[in-house]
Amino acid sequence: MKLSIDTLRAARKRLLRMHFESGVGHIGGNLSALDAMLLLFHEFVGGEDRFILSKGHSAGALYVSLWSMGILDEAELELFHKDGTRLAGHPPASGIAEIPFATGSLGHGLSLAAGTALARRMSSHPGHTYCMTSDGEWQEGSTWEALIFLSHHRLSNLTVLIDHNRLQGFGFTDNIASMSRLDERLRGFDIDVLCVPGHDLDAIRAALLRPRDREDQRPRFLILETVKGHGVSFMENKMEWHYLPLDEAKYLQAVAELDRVL
Repeated sequence: MKLSIDTLRAARKRLLRMHFESGVGHIGGNLSALDAMLLLFHEFVGGEDRFILSKGHSAGALYVSLWSMGILDEAELELFHKDGTRLAGHPPASGIAEIPFATGSLGHGLSLAAGTALARRMSSHPGHTYCMTSDGEWQEGSTWEALIFLSHHRLSNLTVLIDHNRLQGFGFTDNIASMSRLDERLRGFDIDVLCVPGHDLDAIRAALLRPRDREDQRPRFLILETVKGHGVSFMENKMEWHYLPLDEAKYLQAVAELDRVL
């Protein structure tokens, strides 16, 4: 089913409310990842496919995406980050079939996705594997090892999306351990790299659907040019919203601003 603007608006608001009511931060990176994640689940990820969220801080966006599909219900979202919940601050190890792996330690998701894609190809299992990473993870050796592996094995049944919002836990990625330009570095490997406006649904959709020659067996990488805290003026491109929770005044302001974005 095609992702509608009404669904996108409702999901953004539900994400904010879930984080506000639980008093949990990591909102900025959730808002940068949510648009692409919703598009994937509504239009691309089917029954035989797998989605692996490597940037575990954005578990809220994953839960809201599953909620928008009717896989999780309101009662479960209300327990987000609380004792006994299935919806922990990072994707859980078990309990939700649509979440195949726990990814609380960033940098492991790409390896898990590459292994999943190879296993499915070796067993002639249908379905595509999608993985979303943060840009900060590309400072980690495990991510580059996974890239070498998936490139070598030409895993055409794997698509990787990079949430390139240029901010991480301690500042701008260029100031912590610069990998700029990331697209140029990735193109040194035998993969298909596309740079895409990360909040433009039509552009993301077109990149995911971009045809390829039958002989082209390269994994596809989408570098999503996103904004941390997208749609909320006081959050956009602000490192502190990697951590801060919302008080009531900020929550109400954020909801009002999201209404004006779409």
